[in-house]
Amino acid sequence: MEKALPPIPVKRYFTIGEVGELCGVKPHVLRYWEQEFTQLRPMKRRGNRRYYQHHEVLMIRRIRDLLYDQGFTISGARNKLQELVQGERERRKAGIVPLEGMEAVEIDQEEFDAVLHQDDEDTSNPEPQQATRTVDPSQLMHLRRELFEIRELLTVGR
Repeated sequence: MEKALPPIPVKRYFTIGEVGELCGVKPHVLRYWEQEFTQLRPMKRRGNRRYYQHHEVLMIRRIRDLLYDQGFTISGARNKLQELVQGERERRKAGIVPLEGMEAVEIDQEEFDAVLHQDDEDTSNPEPQQATRTVDPSQLMHLRRELFEIRELLTVGR
């Protein structure tokens, strides 16, 4: 019987050891997969220490499933993953909301805060004001994707 993977904690970055435990693979396997799957690009800091984000942990779990549970080869898993990512992009373009993140968006906290607080207004004026500014559709899409990821993070522990 297959051992269930632990839930992914709600945090911004994971070390390679944490990801190994969360995904049931050894760190050397993760380093190898980085070479084979171009979508997998953890942030590297001092001394080449790797830090993975939530969407990368989900991707690693998907890769693990393809290789270990479904029996794909590395090449086959690479093709299948690309197919899944492309299908997800097409669904998003069509306005279909994903139930689980296939191509999660990297959260840039500074950019998110800048967009969120762009129009901070004086809250002492209780009169509602008419929106006079045009909203950039790309900012709305970016915010929408981040909200989907936040929703996913919140539903992981259920």
